[in-house]
Amino acid sequence: MNKKRLTGFLLPAVLFIVFVAYTFVVKYVGVEAIGPEGSKVGLAGINGAFFEEFGYNATFHRISELLGYAAIGVALCFAAIGAMELIKGKSIKKVDIRIILLGIFYVLVVAFYALFEVMIVNYRPVILDEGLEASYPSSHTMLAVCVLATAVILIRELLNKGGMRTAINILLTVLLVAIVAFRLFSGVHWFTDIVGALLLSASLCSLYHAGIKCAVKY
Repeated sequence: MNKKRLTGFLLPAVLFIVFVAYTFVVKYVGVEAIGPEGSKVGLAGINGAFFEEFGYNATFHRISELLGYAAIGVALCFAAIGAMELIKGKSIKKVDIRIILLGIFYVLVVAFYALFEVMIVNYRPVILDEGLEASYPSSHTMLAVCVLATAVILIRELLNKGGMRTAINILLTVLLVAIVAFRLFSGVHWFTDIVGALLLSASLCSLYHAGIKCAVKY
């Protein structure tokens, strides 16, 4: 394997280490019971000030939820492409390796989602349904960023340079930024939850990018 390609895995490794260190800080530094039902929150000064300033916004929350469905739609489009290639070629070997790696990537993202549902770092600053819910990292943000950022990467890989590729990637980028912004200011997560999701997403997406650079010959 090309040494230059291997060094591409350095960035995701560094980003993941930063995420782990950041998670440790959020879990154990500046912890105070500022959440609902007396739940404890790390970096309480920053989180408390941000929530006090913006509070809960039901409209932003709803918009972020609706935009999240668009991100799911993007993931389903790539899943459909992979399924069609599999049916047409009648073999997994006929499926574009970049699509296969994307499927593995999605499984990894879901695994992290499940992990933080049981390994609780913070609870939400508001109670939406019944009782406290895991809040760190923002799973909504993580899933959206991971799906849309890798979609941008894959579109650049699959489509030739031109107006179509540029237009699609601009649309995906705007959608990504909108989801993060609406989620941040909706008040359903602490500020540190969003930052944690962005760090983890950056690590995972850079890992996917490094993976396709290793797997595909240019």
